[in-house]
Amino acid sequence: MCVVYSQQEHKVPSAMSSSVDEELKELKKNIDDVFILTNAIIVCLMQCGFACLEAGAVRSKNTTNIIMKNFMDIFISALCYWLVGYALAYGDGNPFIGYTYWAGVGVRGHQMAHWFFQFVFAATAATLVSGAVAERCNFIAYITYSAVITGFVYPVVSRWVWTEEGWLNQMGYRDFSGCGPVHLLGGTCSFFGAAFLGPRLGRFNKMEESQDFPGHSVPLMGLGGMILVTGFLAFNGGTLGSMTNPGDSEVIARVISNTVMGGSGGGLVLMAASKCGLCGARAWSFIYTLNGAFIGMVSVCAGVNEMNMWESFVSGIIAGPIYMIIHYIILWCRIDDPLDTVAIHFGGGFWGLLSASIFSNTGLVFGATRESLMLLAYRMAGASAIIVWSSIMSCITFGILKCAGKLRVSAEDEQNGLDVSMHKEPGYPVKGWQIMPEMMIVSDKRNSKLNV
Repeated sequence: MCVVYSQQEHKVPSAMSSSVDEELKELKKNIDDVFILTNAIIVCLMQCGFACLEAGAVRSKNTTNIIMKNFMDIFISALCYWLVGYALAYGDGNPFIGYTYWAGVGVRGHQMAHWFFQFVFAATAATLVSGAVAERCNFIAYITYSAVITGFVYPVVSRWVWTEEGWLNQMGYRDFSGCGPVHLLGGTCSFFGAAFLGPRLGRFNKMEESQDFPGHSVPLMGLGGMILVTGFLAFNGGTLGSMTNPGDSEVIARVISNTVMGGSGGGLVLMAASKCGLCGARAWSFIYTLNGAFIGMVSVCAGVNEMNMWESFVSGIIAGPIYMIIHYIILWCRIDDPLDTVAIHFGGGFWGLLSASIFSNTGLVFGATRESLMLLAYRMAGASAIIVWSSIMSCITFGILKCAGKLRVSAEDEQNGLDVSMHKEPGYPVKGWQIMPEMMIVSDKRNSKLNV
């Protein structure tokens, strides 16, 4: 009996230990999933930020169109990423594409959290193009390019970069939160979208001088900008994908802090430049400051997990002049980009890959070792591949739409505004602020009573 009792005494703790280990493992998965989902929801709010920013940056007659496009980006992206995008990006396959998980078949349990997080990244890449083609893009064209980018163009690149079998990843390309797959790709697509569409009517006169088309609401732009800054922290902070492994909290804190410092560098340098008259009139320009902060945050995405705070700040400072250079090059090329999407995201994405190779812990700033030089070469090779891929796909997509006569609205519709011509719902209806005659009668009666 004593022997039997002794064996049971040893078996019970063993079973309990196994049960506790399984419960802890499951708890870790649950915590990591909630971490990913929470950050993804905050990133999804960036659509609200983009909507406010873009709506404020365009004329009031196109407000409804901008809001609707940003709203529908969520649902068009969800459908396309569910049908084909996730399969191409993360399905079983080869170094270039995947070919399982079509229409979500096989995506279940904990993997659905990963699907949701990756979907909002795809939606963000597509949303970037919206600002570059604002005020003259046909709604059919918008639906088409949004579906193509989220369902095919972005997923293929994300496979190359972020899966173990992806050919860029195997080569040695490293990009923590998307300088290449999101920003460089989105900026390239934006360039070709704006180029194929042509400038807005009256944007450039016969003397090839640009005419200012000011947005209708700077406060709305400011609100959108602040929402985007908050969303950007989750965009970078959630990329790690977990918070339960040893050292995860340190990495997350580093990523978020470096993101803020990058934005500080870019925002402050362009604020100072605008005051010195380097951006036009001598003034404390809010718009240039806002765009500087954006490109500063973009510029640290590739190496944000490996930089020190001062390095992120310097990266943002250098990103500011890069923004101005590309901004003026785009104007010189007579390409109309109302939101400066190309300057911010193409410029910031490309510089971010260079910046990560210079300022990261193993970067060139600490010595030109063989490892750091090779990493720089891999990133430049990856940037070239992403630019070529997104350029080809953009030319095909926008070219077909233009040949079919579906890319741009008519001159009459553009003059009248897309809110009325396409949606029949003006963003600021006249009846919404006019005093109606019956209200004036009531007001007159009240005034007469008060006088008596």
